[in-house]
Amino acid sequence: MEAKGRTAEIMIAEARKALWVMVGALAVIWTIQIANWASGYTLSYEYGIQAWNPGSLPDIVSAPFLHWSWSHIEANSGPLFIFGFLSAYRGVRKFLSVTGLIILVSGLGAWFTASPEATGAGASGVVFGYFGYILVRGAFDRHLIDIVVGVVMALCFAYQFAGLLPQEGIGWQAHLFGFLGGVAGGWIFRERDRSRRTPSSSPPPQQSPRSALLKELDDLGL
Repeated sequence: MEAKGRTAEIMIAEARKALWVMVGALAVIWTIQIANWASGYTLSYEYGIQAWNPGSLPDIVSAPFLHWSWSHIEANSGPLFIFGFLSAYRGVRKFLSVTGLIILVSGLGAWFTASPEATGAGASGVVFGYFGYILVRGAFDRHLIDIVVGVVMALCFAYQFAGLLPQEGIGWQAHLFGFLGGVAGGWIFRERDRSRRTPSSSPPPQQSPRSALLKELDDLGL
């Protein structure tokens, strides 16, 4: 019981950290939006991604923090908070690594494939990256709770998949590569130690999915 209590306490602590990280991230994005709006969106033009422009490569990092309008940032904020929290609640350190990978893959993908005549900005590539990460993390980490979360998110936000398809006037390239970056992050940052065994250890007894899920919930004190 004591071990279960510690596990639950750790999970609650990480969930609180994840909550504050996402609140802080949104606060930063909205603060930047105020300055961006006041400047007539000069920041988006100057620090957004311009495909095939070598000087714009550093803008891969700044572009996710910039938007083109209030409706643009409003549309991204809800999914960013939800998917970001679900991506971070098992560990903020891993979450930051996954975020860095998503930003890199999404930005480079847009830089290589988008129209050179357009300037890309917005957090939607990161949103799709978190979405992809949530969908696969449970399978890679072998956490039944996260598998359930991934299935629920896929069903509730199935319309998001349309954003991965080519569309006029939308930076679908950042969406697609962000999604792929999230899937890659699920594999690269998976919990490898769960599958490690010493040569003398015997395999654990097989459990039904329902029993395994109930055990995970019990370990968390739920």
